[in-house]
Amino acid sequence: MKGSSGETMLAVPVFNMQGKRTGEVEVAPSSLGGRVRPQLIKQAVVAYLDHQWQKSARTKGRSEVQGSTRKLYRQKGTGNARAGMIRTPVRKGGGRTFAKRVPTSTKEFPKKMRRLARDNAILAKIQANEVMILEDLKCPKPKTKVLAAMLSALGVERGCLMAMHETDSNAYKSGRNIPRTDIRVVDDVHAYDVLRRPQVIFTKAAFSRITGGGKAKE
Repeated sequence: MKGSSGETMLAVPVFNMQGKRTGEVEVAPSSLGGRVRPQLIKQAVVAYLDHQWQKSARTKGRSEVQGSTRKLYRQKGTGNARAGMIRTPVRKGGGRTFAKRVPTSTKEFPKKMRRLARDNAILAKIQANEVMILEDLKCPKPKTKVLAAMLSALGVERGCLMAMHETDSNAYKSGRNIPRTDIRVVDDVHAYDVLRRPQVIFTKAAFSRITGGGKAKE
């Protein structure tokens, strides 16, 4: 179906917590970047993984280990091989020859590019029929059984990302014990989070926040 601007609309199914399909939401590809840019998404994932690297591994070179810089003995006349200071890498307790150093640079990724990469990842998931919208998520108290039953009713078996419009501690506590299930506030979702799981589930409010509103169809 085509929207008012002439572009082909994409339909995203809407379900309730019992797994029953109650309708669909039509979204314009332009609200998610218009097209999928694989190179941009790859760049976002590489930058994200680089930022997760702690970068704390390092060893001491000869200038950093403890010890005098005095020459151990004179150059000639002792019968021994020539030797410099005790901190030389060839002696026990000396510095490392090629000491590890903390990298000084990280891969920068501007906010606009990061958001576009996230939207492109969501667009790719929609085109692959791997996105669904939840009418409402109600967790009166932390109960893994409730959330697990909902995922089973929706046919989600290999893991998913659940994006919510606001923080819900009960929903988070209910889902944190379920394997391969990530629960995020939609503003914190990264392209890597979207691509990491086979399915993406949005609450209606969360999907509306991403797309700027969609046209609901019963």
